[in-house]
Amino acid sequence: MIYQAFEAQAAATRQAKALSRMTTTWLNAFWPGENRPLPIAHLAAAADMIANGGITHTCPPYNITSTPYGNREVAVEEQIVDQTPFATLTRFAKEGVEGQPKMLVVAPMSGHFATLLRGTVRALLPDHDVFITNWHNARDIPLDAGTFDLDECIAHIIRFIEKLGPNRHVLAVCQPAVPVLAAVALMAQAGNRAVPRTMTLMAGPIDTRINPTAVNKLANDKPIEWFRDNLIGTVPHGHGGAGRRVYPGFMQLTAFIAMNAERHMKAYLDHYNDLVQGRDEEAATHRRFYDEYNAVMDLPAEFYLETVEKVFQTHELPLGRLQWRGQNVDPSAIRHTALFAVEGEMDDICSIGQTMAALDLCVGIRPTMKRYHLQTGVGHYGVFNGRRWRTEIYPRVRTMVQAHSQWSAS
Repeated sequence: MIYQAFEAQAAATRQAKALSRMTTTWLNAFWPGENRPLPIAHLAAAADMIANGGITHTCPPYNITSTPYGNREVAVEEQIVDQTPFATLTRFAKEGVEGQPKMLVVAPMSGHFATLLRGTVRALLPDHDVFITNWHNARDIPLDAGTFDLDECIAHIIRFIEKLGPNRHVLAVCQPAVPVLAAVALMAQAGNRAVPRTMTLMAGPIDTRINPTAVNKLANDKPIEWFRDNLIGTVPHGHGGAGRRVYPGFMQLTAFIAMNAERHMKAYLDHYNDLVQGRDEEAATHRRFYDEYNAVMDLPAEFYLETVEKVFQTHELPLGRLQWRGQNVDPSAIRHTALFAVEGEMDDICSIGQTMAALDLCVGIRPTMKRYHLQTGVGHYGVFNGRRWRTEIYPRVRTMVQAHSQWSAS
């Protein structure tokens, strides 16, 4: 009934949003911003926020059409390299540029679209041939496509790494740090020659027993049955994935907002004041962020529940118990992939030490091929987006890749 209640609420608000859009258009026509009396300015601000607020299930565009390359700007085109019912492997191809290290960015499946990593991709593009995992919204995936669990996620990552071709590197942001580490370990165990040359794990929950956050504690406060009974919904009729069991994206968004309710409330109050005062640039910045933040995607129920149980409750990877299709996952088998772990000093989702744990698990990697960086002054989002990502973290990623781009398995 979770999803049905959400759909009913969304339907009830559509009329209010339509009326607010009409009001905004009318006020803009008769009272341009610079001439508005204060009461009209408040009315216009309220109407604008209602018209443009709320949750969507539409994937925003990347809007990456060019990138610096050397001393010039080159065109960028999104290309589909591989596709399954559950994901699309997208390449940001640069016109006339070949031979750069290939970087697979594995986006989190945590309620947002991969476009949340737009800033990550922009920073990587000048120096790398960038690919990204665009996970599909589960509510749009037909039932006959089958299920998508943690095993299938790992299988997708292996498949996409293999699609890259020579000089492969992989970078995982947040939640996929576990399946990416598992995928690389399994490739090493199998002697797969497509094993990536470097693996960068950023703010990922490798071992959530270390410095548990509020997120970690919440995952352990209830048995897995509680999550199954209270947080899983069924996609209603009218969507491509009707009948599919999912963890709704709006549930994850609600949880994220609740974690920092005061910060989000202040952001909206500031936005309201910007609208009243006619500060268009500040208002546009707010809209861009929340248009992305409020665009949510549903997760397959089996993937969500297995992640909660195996990563946050039973800690199967750090305890050496994680299996993939009946095969034990052994991180110590990784020998030829350099490892870089990155954490944020103020991260309240994945705390200090949880990602660094990968360095201890990968005992087969020589110490000279392991690096760690703790970025001061950033929270979770700042590890992969924003000024410090661009100026302090990314240069270290680039150096790591450059140092290992001539390695050969032969």
